[in-house]
Amino acid sequence: MSGASDSQVSHSQIPRGLSRRPVEITTALLLIALGLLVLYDSYGRGAGWDNGPQNGFFPARVGWIFLAASLFILVQSFRTENRVFVTYEQLGQVARVFAPLVLFVALVQPLGLYVAAGIFIIVFMSIVATSRWWAIGLTAVLVPLACFWVFELQFRVPLPKGPLEALLGY
Repeated sequence: MSGASDSQVSHSQIPRGLSRRPVEITTALLLIALGLLVLYDSYGRGAGWDNGPQNGFFPARVGWIFLAASLFILVQSFRTENRVFVTYEQLGQVARVFAPLVLFVALVQPLGLYVAAGIFIIVFMSIVATSRWWAIGLTAVLVPLACFWVFELQFRVPLPKGPLEALLGY
């Protein structure tokens, strides 16, 4: 009787998420496609030896090694135990970090690096951290200003700027 309840308890404690096998198969197939693309391009450029290596000679050799390793990963994915690769809770944590990063990258072109960084800091700290609103605001202003001072004024490295910097004469 206690054995049945033990199996029910242990079954309910198994984390739900993406299984390892499909993730490994998908990764292997993507790597195989990449290896085939490298080989296609290498042989299109010439992968032989004509009084020396042609343009695609070395990339083709690397492509064959890459393809072999990818095929090995595919075969191994069918031979390993199929267990949880990542739980849905862990994927949620990744999404909490990934979503603000995507927003940041999308905003760099229209708003410039410094304004996009300020917005990223606000969104990221609001979602991930448990900081006070004034600390988030202060960080969102001071970090881009410090980066502007270091890169633009001290090192004279021009980074992508937007309308705010243009309004201020930069």
